[in-house]
Amino acid sequence: MNNRFATHDTFVVERVYNTNRDRVFAAWSDPTIKSQWFQKAKEFDFRVGGLETNQGGPPGGPVYRFNARYEEIVPNQRIVYTYTMDMGETRISVSVTTVEFKQEESETRLIFTEQGTFLDGHDSVEAREHGTKIMLDKLGEVLKHESMTEKNQ
Repeated sequence: MNNRFATHDTFVVERVYNTNRDRVFAAWSDPTIKSQWFQKAKEFDFRVGGLETNQGGPPGGPVYRFNARYEEIVPNQRIVYTYTMDMGETRISVSVTTVEFKQEESETRLIFTEQGTFLDGHDSVEAREHGTKIMLDKLGEVLKHESMTEKNQ
């Protein structure tokens, strides 16, 4: 008999980007920009009720599948989505994520809150938070590069 269990946890990651919130929001809503810092979507329907799916993983390692549904979108202010994460054929987590965009003078504070249910020890809040920090740092590099490219034109 398998020992099945669920661990519930929440984490919050904040980042400040040196650009306006319209640009930061666009990095989430435009599939071309988003694919520069997040796994390229197989399906990307950015609207309430729309789906985003992708899959990938390390060479020779397991394939991870991300299946999200947009629950609320307030342009330039907030995105709420639910998503499942699978490793191969195994469901490893189910989450609700809220991404908030706060304009602070010439900068944008992004507040990423994830409420997760991590299943049967296949994933953990610590691992997910670590990966999210790397992802949001990569977003920062894309925004910085975009800003530098625009200044040089």
